[in-house]
Amino acid sequence: MNTRPEQPPTANPSMLNRRTSRLAGVVLVAFMGAAVISNAWWTWTGDHTFLPDDLSTHRILDGGVTHDMSLRLADMDFSSEAARLQRGLGWLTLRDLGERVRRGCPGWLFLGDELQVHADAEANEKSRADIVVQLGQALAKRDIKLLVAVVPDKSRIEAARLCGLHRPAAFEGRLARWVQTLQGQGVQTLDLGAALSGLGQDAYYRTDTHWTEAGAGAAANVVADQVKRSGVPLQPPQRYRVTALPPAPRPGDLVRLAGVDWLPARLQPPGEIVEQHTWTVEAAAAAPAASADDLFGDSGLPTLALIGTSFSRTSAFVPQLSQALGIAVGNFARDGGKFGGAAQAYFKSAAWKQTPPRLVIWEMDERDLQAPLTAEDQVRF
Repeated sequence: MNTRPEQPPTANPSMLNRRTSRLAGVVLVAFMGAAVISNAWWTWTGDHTFLPDDLSTHRILDGGVTHDMSLRLADMDFSSEAARLQRGLGWLTLRDLGERVRRGCPGWLFLGDELQVHADAEANEKSRADIVVQLGQALAKRDIKLLVAVVPDKSRIEAARLCGLHRPAAFEGRLARWVQTLQGQGVQTLDLGAALSGLGQDAYYRTDTHWTEAGAGAAANVVADQVKRSGVPLQPPQRYRVTALPPAPRPGDLVRLAGVDWLPARLQPPGEIVEQHTWTVEAAAAAPAASADDLFGDSGLPTLALIGTSFSRTSAFVPQLSQALGIAVGNFARDGGKFGGAAQAYFKSAAWKQTPPRLVIWEMDERDLQAPLTAEDQVRF
């Protein structure tokens, strides 16, 4: 006689598969329905168009139409919210910050662009050097000097905080080679690396791409010394009153770039408490009367113009440069301008046409030197 206890009935595997597949199908249909409704609402309520303007056969065959459609889909509310949720969950569950942001030592974040090797890197670097040299020659014909100041990568200065992140060995000589190339062609060029290296981990913010106020101040002093040696007249006079602010949290742009800044502060990558300052322009003294040799009053016109990237718009770099020189500095830098964006805009502006300076300071990032060239990089006037 069989005395083994009866086994409880088990579900048929094929039945389980059918049930789970139905559930997955319901979820998928609901997700797609929500996406369709959201995207329809996005198109109906705003000035949005889903289809691109150019629907030519050539654009359809080379994939341009589908590429444009995918970009517009990414901008729709449902897509944006889904992507935001995905980035937040990626950080909370896997400590992943996406393609653009890399984690170094505890508390340190780095921009992925700084670690990227570009195709035709040396050719791109040479093309950019040629652009700078040609601009310097064009400015010289108008008796205007050019000073190039290169901001080294955060991953170069803070290499000890990479903790396993790989910075390609090919980048090691890039900055020195760039400076040597430009100087060999008669362009005054500054490598700001030495000034920043001397500050230790106070040169760059831990969760931001940019330099700290101390880093910006060290760079400003080096640039100011070079400007003084250039022999250009320094005007108009300007001074600042500097006030220290209480230590306070400072949001990092790398947290925002990673798309996790919407999370509660305690769930975001660890932030920083920093002491910053306000820089208030003091009332200028009355300008002296024009001399007989200055019939058109040119002695009061600004002699310095700064073009560059967001480094020139953060951490009080320009106020510190202005304070070191004792004059006003025209700041024409642009956030996200990269190599040529600010220069292109400046040389098309009324400021350039009506009040050209005696010296142009061109601040640029090391990480942009070998990136593929764009139309904005073709700087000329």
